[in-house]
Amino acid sequence: MAERPDALQDFLAALRSEIGQRQWGAAAGRCLWRVFDALDKARPVEPKAPARLPACAYLGDALTTARDAGPSLAKIADAFAALEPHLTWTRRASADQTASANFTDGHANAMIVGPNGYEPRDDVWVGVSLLAPEVRYPDHHHAPEEVYLVLSEGKFRQGGDDWFEPGVGGSFYNTPHIKHAMASGSTPLFAVWCLAPAT
Repeated sequence: MAERPDALQDFLAALRSEIGQRQWGAAAGRCLWRVFDALDKARPVEPKAPARLPACAYLGDALTTARDAGPSLAKIADAFAALEPHLTWTRRASADQTASANFTDGHANAMIVGPNGYEPRDDVWVGVSLLAPEVRYPDHHHAPEEVYLVLSEGKFRQGGDDWFEPGVGGSFYNTPHIKHAMASGSTPLFAVWCLAPAT
């Protein structure tokens, strides 16, 4: 089995510790079991040229918010800060009229584990999204079910429901194919997502 770089292993361990101590419904619990069962089997990393986008200027502020929320989130923030120099930030390939006008330069995504990620694989996806202040991410949906851990303030929407605010350290579950979106307010939004593609 491949051996993970310390920075990646430390981040995944901190994430697992934080998410694993929470109470989840049956569907979300099964999703997380699939995610972390897959992550128990490391794959070789494929380092790519690290790349940042304009929205990454807000990463420091977002990580400070997470650190200020308590020691467990601070551990995740510190682990991500050590891992981030190895990551390639990208823009979403497409957007529609639901996105805010400042979306293009106001967002950045990084795939940590998953397709084209630092640890490339297709059986589990772990990544992050960062929004500059006052940015609305477009409505989107995908087949894999998904769990979010939110490390900042911000609001989210599922299906046709009202927007909700998980708060710093909040978490929630997206069922397969559900339309969802997120938006930042006066401060940056930073969230970790874990997806379990169908096998």
